[in-house]
This record gives sequence, C-alpha cells and structure tokens, in this order.
Amino acid sequence: MNSLFILSLNSREVLIEKHWRQVTSRNYVDIFWQELSKCDFPQDIMPVIPVASNYLVNIYREKLFFMCTVTSEVAPLLVIEFLHRVVDVFVEYFQRVDEPTIKENFSTVYQVLEEMCDNGYPTVTESNSLQAMVAPPSITERIANVVVGRSSVADELPGSALSNVPWRRRDLKYAQNEIYFDIVEKIDCIINKNGKMITFDVNGEILCSCKLSGMPDLTLSFRDASPIGEYSLHPCVRYNRFEQDRVLSFVPPDGTFRAIQYRVNNLQIGSQRAPLYCNPQLTYTEDGGRIEIIVGSKPLVALGQDSGSPKLPEEVIVTIPFPKTVLTQDLKTNRG
Repeated sequence: MNSLFILSLNSREVLIEKHWRQVTSRNYVDIFWQELSKCDFPQDIMPVIPVASNYLVNIYREKLFFMCTVTSEVAPLLVIEFLHRVVDVFVEYFQRVDEPTIKENFSTVYQVLEEMCDNGYPTVTESNSLQAMVAPPSITERIANVVVGRSSVADELPGSALSNVPWRRRDLKYAQNEIYFDIVEKIDCIINKNGKMITFDVNGEILCSCKLSGMPDLTLSFRDASPIGEYSLHPCVRYNRFEQDRVLSFVPPDGTFRAIQYRVNNLQIGSQRAPLYCNPQLTYTEDGGRIEIIVGSKPLVALGQDSGSPKLPEEVIVTIPFPKTVLTQDLKTNRG
C-alpha cells in the first residue's frame, strides 16, 4: 500500500492524506470521484478500480470513503480488511467516525496510521497496543499537551511490542477479574411463498470482553464442535491446537475482540427450522402493486437448556428492499 486517502462524500474533499512509500498524486482522487459519479448510490462503486499503474481499493462507511492506492500485485481482501480495521480502531478511539470527528482529531488520526502501517505493510492493528503507543484523545490530555508541550505518542515502545504476545500488556491489573463470551449466529435463508425454506446458511462468531489481570492462558472447549466448518481465528488463538483438538486456546487481548468467526456446515434444510415464519403475497396491477407480508416468531429451544424451555426472538425488524425504479410507497403495519 502506497497511500491512504479519507474522502468525504458530502463535501467532496480530502480529509486525511497519508503516504507510506511515495507521494501519490491527488489526480487519482479526481479519477475516483469520476467513477463515483457514474454510480447511482455510493455503495455501488467497485471496491477495486484499476487505473493506469495503480489500483484504487476502497470501502464506504459512515458517508466516508477510505481509499488505498496499490501499485504492486496484492490480495485485495487484505487491503479491504485493513481498511475496515482502520475504521474499527477509529471507532474505539473516538466512539464514532464521521467528517467532524476526523477533522477534530486529525493529529491523532495521523499518529495512529503511522503506527498501524510501516512502509506500506500492516504491523500493529490491535487497539490496546495502539492505545499504549498513542494515547486516546481527551480534554485532560489536550490541555496537558498544550501546557507542557508534549506529544500524545509514547516515548518508548510498550513491553508487548517486542514480546511474542504483542496484543496484550503484562502489567494489567483489575480489582475484579472477569471475561464474557457472546455467541452471535446469523441465519440467512430463502423462504418460498408457501413458507418453506429453500436455502439455509448460518454464520456465527464468538465475541469476548476480557478484563483479566496479568497474562492469563485460557482454554474454551465446545460441547460439539463438529458443526464448525470454515473459520477465521483471531491471532491470539493457537491455530494448531484448534486444528487438532477443536478447542480455543489463547492469551486474550485486553478489552473486546472477536475470537473466531465461523460458518456452520452439514446443514440439512428439512431438519432445520427458522425462528421466524414469513408468508408473502404479491399482487400486481396496471397502476402498481400490493405486497402483504405476514411475519411471526416460532419458539426455539435455547442452546444448553432443556427441550421444555422455548425462547422467542426478542426483537424482530422487517426490511423490505424495493428496486430503484419504485418512486413512491405507502407502508402500513398492524403491529409495531
């Protein structure tokens, strides 16, 4: 990666311009805006745009474009994942990412980008390690920097930067040691007009919130790990141990992180039941059309409980996407 540009969709200006190898001309930004003008919506722009001897790899989040210029052959998903990681780190630093926030904290943004990438190669992407190098902005920190004239960048590297566990500091202390795990699974299915599932796919992740002292070494085992198919592990998880024993063995980072992201395999449509039922009815006329959707919940047995303890979805959100040719719509609900 040669350079990173943070572009505002509303003002069409360059908010941040960071160069790691060589200075990239802003002419590529003009080319990017020209490509965007051909799209009806910002999300429709191609994530990888070939331009002369460069590739423009970009993502769109919170009405901002994060665009990297790449001159050599590189896996595009690597650059896209790095850009998403940059946004996630900014969220942890500033609580939100938008144009005013970037402008208000531009010096911290440059310092964080300097630590995250070295000569175009991603290096430090863990938020807790970055916060040990670059202090998060605060009113007290800003006043101290102005009065004393010091920088928010640490004078010395944190101890974890040179260890084999760079994602965790050794001097962490908590009055109450605790760690929380959340298993989040998303069901993606297609239901026909009779309410039967045609396709069925489940993707899940295990989110952790760690507040433990010292250097804990944890092991998380599953009652049945066979449904886990394709997976992606956090760098703290020992890959060989998971391959052999199907257990998560790791030294956790401090704070929140995603230990594993997986896809459930060996799903048989006939033996699975969605937590919701959906019966759509479509009617078309010369003047337009009518869509009536009946949605309800089904009781499911929660994991780890007896079969006699059904649970219902706590919150149901119905999203009806219309094609771009639809000009007007009149939505009515019986409940909600």
